[in-house]
Amino acid sequence: IMESSSAAANGVHSSTGPADSLAAVLKPSDAPSAEAVTVKGVDFDERRDLDGLLESFLTSGFQATNVGLAIEEIRRMLEGREQQQQQHESEEASEREESGDDTDDAGDGGRGHCTIWLAFTSNMISSGLREVFVFLAKHRLIDVIVTSAGGVEEDFIKCMAPTFIGDFTWRGRELRDKGWNRIGNLVVPNDNYCRFEEWLQPILDAMLDEQRTHGTIWTPSKMIDRLGKEIGHEESLYYWCHKNHIPVYCPGLTDGSLGDNLYFHSYRSPGLLLDVIGDIRATNDRAIKCRRSGMIILGGGLSKHHTCNANLMRNGADYAVYINTAQEYDGCDSGARPDEAVSWGKIKSEAKPVKVHGDATVLFPLIVAATFAKHPHANKTAADKGEDAESSREHNHHHNVPLHAVTGC
Repeated sequence: IMESSSAAANGVHSSTGPADSLAAVLKPSDAPSAEAVTVKGVDFDERRDLDGLLESFLTSGFQATNVGLAIEEIRRMLEGREQQQQQHESEEASEREESGDDTDDAGDGGRGHCTIWLAFTSNMISSGLREVFVFLAKHRLIDVIVTSAGGVEEDFIKCMAPTFIGDFTWRGRELRDKGWNRIGNLVVPNDNYCRFEEWLQPILDAMLDEQRTHGTIWTPSKMIDRLGKEIGHEESLYYWCHKNHIPVYCPGLTDGSLGDNLYFHSYRSPGLLLDVIGDIRATNDRAIKCRRSGMIILGGGLSKHHTCNANLMRNGADYAVYINTAQEYDGCDSGARPDEAVSWGKIKSEAKPVKVHGDATVLFPLIVAATFAKHPHANKTAADKGEDAESSREHNHHHNVPLHAVTGC
């Protein structure tokens, strides 16, 4: 073969084939670098556990490798969060006490450690990812949530009635006749939204009364916190966000059933106001106060851009993981790779962001299993902090969600 290659280099025909073809096929390779990683998948003869599978992803190639890189990036977030939280915890408490600063009272996500932002679209809450998010909020493993209107209301609605598994191919006309709303291969009976309206309208009345009598200025985040308090249900993500002072920002709060209810309420009892400027200031100020910032963004749209844009205020996030199925070829922000955000100053130039192309309902639970679920804070329950009795009293104090049968809107 070496002789044939030499002949090919000289343009001479050989008995082994045409010279040009030999030169093309037998082109020599540069030696790989010392840091080159060998492709190797899971060995089920050696490991049949989840940890073994996830550890193999990094060297499996394609999106499995990107999942492995996302796991590493989130581990860096958690390491920075823990180290800096311990270092600055007492310092931050002293600063707040001396200054009387209560601007961060919605959660200790601003100044003491690596703030972890979790952003997601509404369909994530409709799916079983809701229970993953509940775990993260319950154990104080995230600091800020950014989502869309559906990502708020569907959490409360699930406390009142279930969402069901359906099929992507079910026909819209037939579902409409039945009063069933389809979200991909999930189905939500329309009665669920009727129950939500029945529960929400009296709360809106109370909010309006507080606005008029006490001068309360409601922002979308304050409204979500209030609803989390009122739901009083431990399966609710926003109950735990209220309980653990995790702010939830939703710049598009009116784009869904919440907006429908606010619309109807504006006719029945006009006057309730929501201050969106107050929330954009709170969101951006929180980003500015971060010592380090990490973004985990599931899906695209408003929640993705709002999170990235807040981090522009600090000249970029230090860590970032995107999980979505969108492509960048139409120029939409939803499909943009992290490097585009670097160009805008929304992710730092020296960061090592990761995008995983795929369905978050499959990928994010695996990533959480390898990261957050192993973190020491996951074992620190409310009982460990001596709060179990208080939690029980508070839970019993809130009125129960009306779960009686509703026959119509």
